[in-house]
Amino acid sequence: MPRPLGELEDAVMTRVWQWNRPVTVREVLEDLQQERSIAYTTVMTVMDNLHQKGWVRREAEGRAYRYTAVSTRAAYSAALMNEAWSTSDNPAAALVAFFDMMSAEQREALRDAIRIVGHDGESVAGTAAEPAAAAPAEAPPEPAAAEGDSAERGTEPGR
Repeated sequence: MPRPLGELEDAVMTRVWQWNRPVTVREVLEDLQQERSIAYTTVMTVMDNLHQKGWVRREAEGRAYRYTAVSTRAAYSAALMNEAWSTSDNPAAALVAFFDMMSAEQREALRDAIRIVGHDGESVAGTAAEPAAAAPAEAPPEPAAAEGDSAERGTEPGR
């Protein structure tokens, strides 16, 4: 089960998920700077941390990296909800309380989701429903570091 993202991690991942393409530290920095004062090295460190935690993968491009989300925001949200529900000492009561907190629109979305998945895990069409992409594990296996691989590599040309 993943830990909830911190505030800055969430701000960075929100952009990565919304843009749905490989992004650089510079792009994320420039967008974040529209909302807050933040240093390049701070964003670089957060993105490196997200890579180390398994939230993003990265590919070298010159002296910089391009980062891509490993899973979707929906999968992340589902993993958090599943963890909260599964740790309850009374899961049925937890679900009832959760449903009671939902807006009418959220309850309608829940009804739609149940119709899509069906009662036995099969989709309405009779094929297995597409599983949500699993959120990364808390401590994913460490990939072998390439020679010269370090956080400093995240610098952009001209920086």
